[in-house]
Formats: sequence, structure tokens, C-alpha cells
Amino acid sequence: MKRLVITIDGPAGAGKTTVSQALAERLNYRYIDTGALYRGVAYEAGSRGITPDDDKGLENLCSTLDLKFVSNKSGLRLFSRDSDITDLIRTPSITMLASAVSARPVVRNYLLGLQRKLGKEKGVIFEGRDMGTVVFPDAEVKFFLDASRKARAIRRYKELKPSNTQTLQEVEKDMDQRDKNDSTRSLAPLKPAPDAILIDSTGLSVDEVVELMLSHIKDI
Repeated sequence: MKRLVITIDGPAGAGKTTVSQALAERLNYRYIDTGALYRGVAYEAGSRGITPDDDKGLENLCSTLDLKFVSNKSGLRLFSRDSDITDLIRTPSITMLASAVSARPVVRNYLLGLQRKLGKEKGVIFEGRDMGTVVFPDAEVKFFLDASRKARAIRRYKELKPSNTQTLQEVEKDMDQRDKNDSTRSLAPLKPAPDAILIDSTGLSVDEVVELMLSHIKDI
């Protein structure tokens, strides 16, 4: 089978990360969590006191950033230069900040180049929100993974444990706000690509979703 670029887009809590990692393992592909890259930019911006509407500050920040993924015994980790920031970018405050930062053209342009560079060698799965619509419009296979609002909130709540201090209702409220931000922004809004394969994961296990995706990939 030829090596492909596969994109998996969808809202928070749809199961993109778990499914993308499992699919990458089955195909022996690289897995790229693009949401982590936006969180990394948001984390570094917050650490320097740069607000999401400060385009000049964000531009200067992006010109000096060195974000990279490193695989080690702890799994796939995101480093900012020599610092492992993987655990630091998974807080509720960084989640909301990343949603705001991701709407800024200067940030998207910076990460667009980085993501396309990572995809040049093929054999890679990109998980995100605009992978199939903006970053890789010519990807050989595009999926849009969704689930019911309640199912997504419960999944995200479980993901955030045990360090999370939010209630399920608070997680659901934050997720609703992020969905609204991501789907209504003028730049690269969250939506399925016209040729994306839509999958509702509400009543499916991870293995069932992966098998469904593999059935489509085998047809390429």
C-alpha cells in the first residue's frame, strides 16, 4: 500500500487523539497532534504575557519558537526547545487560550508551514480541526470524527482526570464555548472538508472506529 497523508478533523471530545494514535499504530504511520502545537504556542504566549489580540507580539514569538515532537518512553511528547511542555499545555486555561490564539492569522501561518513540512514524507496522520480543509486540502484520505455533545463532554471529563478540578458541567460549558469559537471564526473554521468521510463515534468503540477507517483506506 502506498504511503498516504491522512487527516482526522473534528470537535473536542470526539475521540480524535485516541483513534488517530491507534490508526497510526496499525498503519505504522507517524502521528501528529496539531492541537498540541496550538496549545504550545498558547502556553508560550501566556508565559510571556502576550495576549491573543497582540498580533505583533505573537509574530515575534512565532519567529523564535522551536516546537517539536519527541517520542520517548513516555510516548509522544511536545518540546519547546529543550523543555517538555506536554503536561503543561493540558489545563483548562491553556485550552481556552489556544482556541483564541488559533484564530490569529499570524499563528496559523506559522503552524501551516510547520505542519506541511511534517507531511512531506507521507505516511503520516494529522489530527486537528482544519487539516482536511486548509492544511492538506489534497490529502488522500480525510475523516471528520464527531459524537454527541454529551458523549464528547464525558470523554473530555475523563481525559482531564485526575488533575482536573472542573465538574462535568463546567467541562461541557467550556467545550461548548470552544466549539462556538472554532466553528464561527472567519479563518479556517471547524467544518468537514467537502470530500471528508464523516464518522459518528457516539456508539462506537475505538477499535470499531479504527476498523471503519481502515475499510475506507483500503479502497484508496
